[in-house]
Amino acid sequence: MTSFSSLMGSQTLLPIIQADTPEQGVNIAKAMAAAGLKLVEVVLRTEQSLAALKAIKEQVPELLVGAGTITNKEILQQAIDAGSDFIVTPAVSDKLLSHLTKCGVPVLPGVSNTGDILMAIEHGFTELKLFPASLSGGAPFLSAVGSVFQGIKFCPTGGVSEQNKGDYLSLNNVIAVGGTWVCPKNWVEAEDWQAITDACKKAIQ
Repeated sequence: MTSFSSLMGSQTLLPIIQADTPEQGVNIAKAMAAAGLKLVEVVLRTEQSLAALKAIKEQVPELLVGAGTITNKEILQQAIDAGSDFIVTPAVSDKLLSHLTKCGVPVLPGVSNTGDILMAIEHGFTELKLFPASLSGGAPFLSAVGSVFQGIKFCPTGGVSEQNKGDYLSLNNVIAVGGTWVCPKNWVEAEDWQAITDACKKAIQ
């Protein structure tokens, strides 16, 4: 199966879209695509988020669109049915990992400690999301586990910012950073799509 990192290619930012309406999701996605981004994650945290994911797939076809905040089999199936190109979870369990191994698209399971990492490895996953990164030890934690879990790559998310993303990206076991700082809620509410484009451009320079 295709890996998450091969979908990402040279992109080192996993931008996170949280949309209240499909229209909002599409506008955010267009702003991110205008910055040169090829892949985005839509977090399934609002009633309209699945509809937003579908709308982005239809109206911004050049983007790869994944679904985040996947916590059980039912939500996983809904995300796959909506056309998700990849799946991201905030946490792992033995049960959830079993479902993820069969879902047919690249998966980035969320881990927060060494036990989670080992459980994900036992299910065959080698690319993981550290979440919430800043509260789970951050860059020092990832540096420390690098020699123990060799060959495992991470995409830290949660508390990552323009200021500290370099600390993470300088590590050999980090493939990308996930972030909401390129799309804060106040910009979305103000419909300041250019600000999102500019922030994304700055983040991937």
